[in-house]
Amino acid sequence: MILHKGETLFRQGESGPLYHLKSGMLKINRLHADGSITLVNIIVPGEIIPHHSLISPNPYYGTAVALVSCEIEVLDAPSWYRELEGDHVKCRDIALLLQSKLRMMQQRIDQLSEVSPAERLRKLQQWFQTFVSVSSLTDVLTQDEIGQLIGLRRETVNRLLRAQTNRARE
Repeated sequence: MILHKGETLFRQGESGPLYHLKSGMLKINRLHADGSITLVNIIVPGEIIPHHSLISPNPYYGTAVALVSCEIEVLDAPSWYRELEGDHVKCRDIALLLQSKLRMMQQRIDQLSEVSPAERLRKLQQWFQTFVSVSSLTDVLTQDEIGQLIGLRRETVNRLLRAQTNRARE
């Protein structure tokens, strides 16, 4: 299945299949009771989502939206869980997948622990470039979303992006 930039793969609270992201990048947004939306995760090629349902089914934690065009394989959940019962190799593959996601989250924590806001932004931009080639991070994320990922206010992100643009012009 092909999902184009801005299209929704699944919505928070729904239940359904698992998905294997073959190419592209997705964001997972969480809608809160007060109506606010928080970017909680970035999904990169090779991941099978939702992570919290790889061993047992659970409703979707957030809403998955394509940041760029994506190629996605739909995995039949009942078949997936049935196969897990006797397939130790598949269980190991899931463990490795989750390990990889934990390492990615450690990188994000590293981005957040940078003292300099400019360095936080630079590390996020560098990390994104390893998965998708975009001329600017704002091609795929809003300034609010960038701020949510690196623990900064939108205004600070705006100021940092302007400073980068000015330095590039010099």
